[in-house]
Amino acid sequence: MDKIKPIFSVKNVVMDFHVGGNGLFGSKKTIRALNDISFDLYPGESLAIVGESGCGKSTLCRIAMRFHQPTEGQMVFNEADVHQLKGNELKNYRQKSQMIFQDPFSSLNPLHNIYYHLKRPLQLYHDYDKNELKSKMDEYLEMVGLVPPEEQGSKHPHQLSGGQKQRAFLARILAVGADVIFADEPTSMLDVSIRLGVLNLMNKLKKEMNKSFVYITHDIATARYFSDRIIVLYAGHMVEWGSVDEVVCHPKHPYTKLLIAAAPDPERTEQLELPVLKSEESEVVGWTPESVGCPFKPRCPVSKDICSTVFPEAKLVGENQHIRCIHQA
Repeated sequence: MDKIKPIFSVKNVVMDFHVGGNGLFGSKKTIRALNDISFDLYPGESLAIVGESGCGKSTLCRIAMRFHQPTEGQMVFNEADVHQLKGNELKNYRQKSQMIFQDPFSSLNPLHNIYYHLKRPLQLYHDYDKNELKSKMDEYLEMVGLVPPEEQGSKHPHQLSGGQKQRAFLARILAVGADVIFADEPTSMLDVSIRLGVLNLMNKLKKEMNKSFVYITHDIATARYFSDRIIVLYAGHMVEWGSVDEVVCHPKHPYTKLLIAAAPDPERTEQLELPVLKSEESEVVGWTPESVGCPFKPRCPVSKDICSTVFPEAKLVGENQHIRCIHQA
């Protein structure tokens, strides 16, 4: 039996941004937003990427959408370099990879109804006649739970709730024909009561339609609920990754332990102490191309002097669990 090939791969991606001076006043500074990021995404799989604000989660999605060109490394879709695509190959990639944005209130054009948002991609990427267009639009609306379709499709975005807007955007993605979906905190601006419904809808698309998701979130609980594997990012570095159950239930890296200890868990029987150093250096470091050592060193409760000079190599600590830490195992 042939081994399943990844549909999307990230290979040693580095992303630098130049900030500061304009050449006349002050000097420019280079910030390394992502450093040596690598992973594979398989058909019908959800990969969660978690971490606090500023860790590089959204930057990764924006590179995949070609908003940025990576400084080093490459992203590969169906064995083709995403940032080298042109012509029909680029059009195909734009069709097959789509992004769900964090803000459902600005994802849809307020001047047009929901039918319009579905009709445009169906006309651009598919060859349907007028009757088939209407049938397909209604099919996708029903698929995402916007029923009756005639009523919901005739509404404008301001007439929908936040959850309904996110469902309408998912219907648009289905109309485009996307296979890889980059979901950038798709539930963070929704009421808690409707987040589960959107997650269940994405789960249905994954299981029944073999859609692949890169799920960006700061919420460990939803990452475990929706995803198969997980990557924990800190200051643009992969610090722990592997099976979502292994990483969440048996975290090895001090930063992962911090994230899980900070998340509320009504079933937790013992109080977990936040493993954070209380010092003047306890803020997230700004990583640069010249930085050395471990990025988590200033906040790490188990750090040693060697952590200031040696960058930790990736090591296997479980059947499907890796970390970057010199001391943990």
